[in-house]
Amino acid sequence: MEKAEEIFNFSEYTDPCIKCGKCIPVCTIHNVNADEVTSPRGFLDLLGAYQRGQLELDKTAKDIFESCFLCTNCVDVCPKSLPTDMVIEQVRNDIRKKYGLAWFKKAFFLLLRHRWLNDIAFKLGWAFQTCGFKIQSESDSMTPRFNLPLIKADRLLPSLKKTSFLNAYPEHISNGGKRKVAIFIGCLANYNYRSIGDGLLEILKELEIDAFLAKQQKCCSAPAYFTGDFDTVDHNAKFNIEYFEKIFKEEKVEAIIVPEATCSAMLKIDYEHYFHDQPEWQARARALKDKIFMATEWLEHHTHLKQLLASKGKSDLSVTYHDPCHARKMQGIYEEPRELVGQNYTIKEMSDPNRCCGFGGVTMQTEKYHFAKAAGEPKAAMIKESGADVVSAECSACRMQINNSLHNADVDVHFKNPIELIAEALRKK
Repeated sequence: MEKAEEIFNFSEYTDPCIKCGKCIPVCTIHNVNADEVTSPRGFLDLLGAYQRGQLELDKTAKDIFESCFLCTNCVDVCPKSLPTDMVIEQVRNDIRKKYGLAWFKKAFFLLLRHRWLNDIAFKLGWAFQTCGFKIQSESDSMTPRFNLPLIKADRLLPSLKKTSFLNAYPEHISNGGKRKVAIFIGCLANYNYRSIGDGLLEILKELEIDAFLAKQQKCCSAPAYFTGDFDTVDHNAKFNIEYFEKIFKEEKVEAIIVPEATCSAMLKIDYEHYFHDQPEWQARARALKDKIFMATEWLEHHTHLKQLLASKGKSDLSVTYHDPCHARKMQGIYEEPRELVGQNYTIKEMSDPNRCCGFGGVTMQTEKYHFAKAAGEPKAAMIKESGADVVSAECSACRMQINNSLHNADVDVHFKNPIELIAEALRKK
């Protein structure tokens, strides 16, 4: 096995840890698995030992490093802002090199590399989904008819749409030509939660802003990055960077807007981290980051949408807002969706909107689902206690996890992306 020193200098981040313990109370995995080993300072201590050649990446170490939710709560409270999530992502690449990937992860990441293959797979999935799942049309979700490999019969999953968002519209949508933006939609919103993209186009039409649907976009590669499949990350990230550069040059768009916190954080922040050892690509990623925005962020700061919404009056519905980890902690986005949604809906804050919902990535949602399920229980309880009619978050990964947590807790609260809520408010005369 290659030595860690030849791959990544873990000690640069592990040695400064002063073991103060501020990370322990906020750590998502430690809250559901109270073991010092699975805590941020425990992870860092083990990574330091790995750097020094005192720790072999055996099956036990693999299990430990795959138990982190990558929620960045520890980074948020660390007095030294140590990027524990980033170094765990790095060691997961080493784990992947040694042990490979499970067959279903290989298949999934292959789809994420090829849009045409993804389109075929999801089209077939839509055609046959009722064979294995019961569709819950009111929540865009489905439950298995029987236990499946890695999927229990009580699991709630997002249903598939007949036509993806990117295939449902022309690439260029004219709304008057006064301004123009590009849309990066994200995989879940493209294939599962299509009403997010539909709503975003409605909003842009009301604002008379032309839309360019970036149809050649590849998955941002966040699922692969969090799992350690750096080959897929390298492939997709370089393609997307080149494609974005072409869009800004040829399409003359003001910005690329993304109605997904995880995708936005990956494009703006994690690409730069990932290319730490490829200076040219890191510089190109950095040059684009200030032109990429979460949708509510751009709409709040760069349009008159807030004033337009204020003219529509209040809805009877109340909303509690969940802060996705990749929005609030990684990008500082939390006021913008509340400002826009609050124009037409009563906001009822839950006791801890900043608490991680427990999604955690592909491994957590499959092989370690018991941890994701346990992490989701407190969030479902908070949503219920808020008394709100709707829970909202600008993240489809959070949507998938929270819907499942609400389902398991038998809590009757609907989930909507803030973009969907805003579009509904604009429909009022």
